[in-house]
Amino acid sequence: MDQNSALDAFAALSQETRLAVFRLLVAAGPEGLASGEIGERLGVRQNTMSTNLGILLKAGLVRRVRDGRNVRYHADHAGIRGLMGFLIEDCCGGHPELCSLEPRQQSCA
Repeated sequence: MDQNSALDAFAALSQETRLAVFRLLVAAGPEGLASGEIGERLGVRQNTMSTNLGILLKAGLVRRVRDGRNVRYHADHAGIRGLMGFLIEDCCGGHPELCSLEPRQQSCA
């Protein structure tokens, strides 16, 4: 991930609703959530939710999959790994393998 992509991701996450959506999708796991369900859980109107999901999608933090008439959103683990890699790229004198992400270190499949 380059600096401009990282800035896009941080800008997307710097808004309360988008951060809540992102965290909700990470917690939802591989099943993801339908856009309407995301809005219901967070108490956000459909048109507002659509705008926020579009910003997260453009930033590479979520992905969408058509499921019949619905659209399901998922955390984009490749995008998350890219952002995390960018953040720790120069960690520990250029040895990111030495950086511990404990206690929440998890693999994003």
